[in-house]
Amino acid sequence: MNDSISSEIVENWLKAWSISRKLPLPVKFKSGLKVDVGLEKQKTRYVFTELNTDFIQLSKDIDEPWVFLKVCASPSEVKRHISKKWIVQPQGYMMSCFHPMTIPNIRLHNDYKLETTNYNSTFVIKIVTHKGEVASTGRLILVDQMAVYDRILTDDNHKRKGLATFLMKELEKIALSKGISKNFLVATEEGKPLYQSLGWKLYSLYTSIVIPA
Repeated sequence: MNDSISSEIVENWLKAWSISRKLPLPVKFKSGLKVDVGLEKQKTRYVFTELNTDFIQLSKDIDEPWVFLKVCASPSEVKRHISKKWIVQPQGYMMSCFHPMTIPNIRLHNDYKLETTNYNSTFVIKIVTHKGEVASTGRLILVDQMAVYDRILTDDNHKRKGLATFLMKELEKIALSKGISKNFLVATEEGKPLYQSLGWKLYSLYTSIVIPA
């Protein structure tokens, strides 16, 4: 295994990802992990902490569409070892912030209000307009003293108003109230600059491949 990537951290993140979506918890699959997702366009996902022989062999064995293979490696590395049946997905970034975030002191504009719900170890915060329109939403999942941030989204009509930053601040408050400041997430290209501005660092590149129908 790549010594710089903790299998425990990646497993806890994947547990949180599954809990957030009310899916079965990940199970061991050789040197990686497997989650039965059960969606039409994501049947199963396999996650590996390194690009190894298990990952490469699995890419040769699978011919079924909509089974995702995911690995802590760069796209260029992955492409060297897979056949053309696989399509590389948009780049993901595993990011960590193992200390309180550097969040400016901002307030929520009067046009918005917060709604908070929770289930299992998942906390859901929504920023909504007074007409009930959801402007921004996100989830925090607590797993083994790690806070995982998931599905952080802001509607296009409400961007550039500081809502995502405020949302992250509110989610972090929940984690800190439980004594947890070890934060983790997987960001998109679009989301990465926001998290970097709040003190997050790149933990690992995260590359996904799939055979489309």
